[in-house]
Amino acid sequence: MQIDIISDTVCPWCFIGKRRLEKALEKLRAERPDAEIQVNWHPFQLNPDMPEEGRDHKEYYREKFGGDERVAELVDNMTAAGAAEGLDFDFAAIERSPNTLNSHRLIRWAAGAGCQDRVVEALFRAYFMEGRDIGDHGVLSEIAGAAGMDADLVKALYAEGRDKELVAQDVIGAQQMGIRGVPFFIIDFKYKVSGAQSPEVFIDVIKNALAAEGEGEEVEAKAGIPL
Repeated sequence: MQIDIISDTVCPWCFIGKRRLEKALEKLRAERPDAEIQVNWHPFQLNPDMPEEGRDHKEYYREKFGGDERVAELVDNMTAAGAAEGLDFDFAAIERSPNTLNSHRLIRWAAGAGCQDRVVEALFRAYFMEGRDIGDHGVLSEIAGAAGMDADLVKALYAEGRDKELVAQDVIGAQQMGIRGVPFFIIDFKYKVSGAQSPEVFIDVIKNALAAEGEGEEVEAKAGIPL
């Protein structure tokens, strides 16, 4: 079975959704050790018009969400939601809101290197817990090296502009599919889960997919949380 996840690397709910899916898969694998489940990550940009060099994070959040009071409320909510999943978000440490295209290029290359999940995890941690600029080629190359990739090769790929347009087209493809918010999960190519759902929701949908063996009707679950 294949699970395709459409996400953005600056989306806190995508990190939370990753954790909740992982909890679901841990339980399912204990019950069904025979089930082979592959997880693939695909790009989405919540802010495709972000300048390539990024923007001041606090200024951007203030503009996007309508002032300091609203930002503080949302940050508190996201911090609490992350803490419930064991994630120590540190929004105060974030100085730059990056254009995420470069981070998605790294995720694409990581798939070929067999370490995509490690890279996705490292990108989320670098941004939300360490406040690092994940639009910067140097930072991204360091993350790649720590995940087991060839950091020098990654630097060279960035320098030559490799896959920039290809990943941008993948983002457009997700929009053309009607995806407007992330995280968005496609299970067994047709079962859809929108939002950072609970592990129980993921378990139910995956079990349905396993039982249907490709013949069930499309199932869609939507989360009642802001994206």
